Amino acid sequence: MSDSHLTEQSFSGLHLPESLQKGIADASFERCTPIQAQTLPRALAGLDVAGQAQTGTGKTAAFLVALFARLIREPIPASRSHNAPRALIIAPTRELAVQIHHDAEILGSHTGLSLGLAFGGVDYEKQRQQLAQGVDVLIGTPGRTIDFFKQRVIELRSVQVLVLDEADRMFDLGFIADIRYILRRLPAPENRLNMLFSATLSQRVLELAYEHMNDPILVRIEPDKMTVERIRQVIYYPSNDEKPRLLVGLLKHMKPQRSMVFVNTRRAAEEIERLLRANGIDAEAISGDVPQRKRLRMLHDFHEGKLSVLIGTDVASRGLHIPDVSHIFNYDLPQDPEDYVHRIGRTARAGAEGDAISFGCEEYVISLPDIETYIGRKIPVEPIPLEMLPEIIMPEPLPRGHRFRDHGGPRSGSRNGGSRGGGAPRGRKPPRSNGSKHAAQAQPAPGAPADGQPASGNAEPSSARSRRRRRSKPSGEADPASPAASTKTAPPAKAE
Repeated sequence: MSDSHLTEQSFSGLHLPESLQKGIADASFERCTPIQAQTLPRALAGLDVAGQAQTGTGKTAAFLVALFARLIREPIPASRSHNAPRALIIAPTRELAVQIHHDAEILGSHTGLSLGLAFGGVDYEKQRQQLAQGVDVLIGTPGRTIDFFKQRVIELRSVQVLVLDEADRMFDLGFIADIRYILRRLPAPENRLNMLFSATLSQRVLELAYEHMNDPILVRIEPDKMTVERIRQVIYYPSNDEKPRLLVGLLKHMKPQRSMVFVNTRRAAEEIERLLRANGIDAEAISGDVPQRKRLRMLHDFHEGKLSVLIGTDVASRGLHIPDVSHIFNYDLPQDPEDYVHRIGRTARAGAEGDAISFGCEEYVISLPDIETYIGRKIPVEPIPLEMLPEIIMPEPLPRGHRFRDHGGPRSGSRNGGSRGGGAPRGRKPPRSNGSKHAAQAQPAPGAPADGQPASGNAEPSSARSRRRRRSKPSGEADPASPAASTKTAPPAKAE
């Protein structure tokens, strides 16, 4: 791995506590990245810092080192209760909180300081019991942290260090009211060390900093350099029909061990997962509908190289520290130029190189001029080689009204995840048939595919359909010997 992204500032030259230096050695850190070199000396001197840096530049280590040094050197408040953390780190997503906790375990392994997690989705009682017993450093998402505070599981009056990570993402996800609720229950800003990090120091982020921090020093790392030079960027112009073939062709030709595919909607993420699996490519889609345990398992498999392709929306493009991602595919161009930078920032981390491949399709190519203006350069255009457009297997299209599955199988026990008894999805009328009334009455029972396609609905009265649904049982998977199984379309993915 290249070390050209490092500065001449060494961690040993920062005069850190010995126990902390051991953890830094365990993490194999020797020289600082630019954000670390500019923020650590200030934070170690007790000055508040508001830092701007893209993901993958070492800001997590920057605030953790300053945090541990402060807690080691400062005395414990005399009024501290057993359930009062001495440091609070707020992150916008569960995955980022888990990643910070993992890094903190390594850096703080010799300090004797205890760590705790507070995030939704899993382990509520386990988290509650641990925090009630007391931790030194609490890492949490806004909602679960407030939940534990209101139940008096934790006390916030003894916080000596506050960290807000991905502050701009807090605004994007609508957490700003929760953040202000938490900050107003901490000690006064001058009585604690405050560190805020954000990919962009926008006006709204700066207002938050000046309102709840003690005259913070602003540190911006190359704000005009919006993309990493080591990322090889290219764009293709496929038609909508060519997009899936091109994605499959590129993945099979490049054979990347670890790549990410970004789309603009959760529905598209699920459709791409089904497309890639139908064509022999190991892929999974991550979204907010996936249970937390499966999300963590998915990220672990991707991190360990057991999962080769991770598909997600822009929620997945922020705050995930996954090393050695070789390829980023913008299957859909993002509609926000900043999201383009965050997406391609998943590769070429820590001095490595990477490829960012974008599709300028008919639907989303309108975003390209704004993206190129934002990054200050034209993205090189490549023609589409014919060999990159192979014949592929197209899975059955998701039915209208499909409710996103939880990655453990369709919800409510139905085939399509959103319907009961194989009928039309709740809250939606079935599509009209193009045939006559007699042809419509000859349709198969609801939920049973005909000729390899989902039932297209019928034109009979709704009362008759309701009576028929009550008489019929929910249909299962199509029989392998049926006409649906003999088509070239792939069956829906089986539940885990």
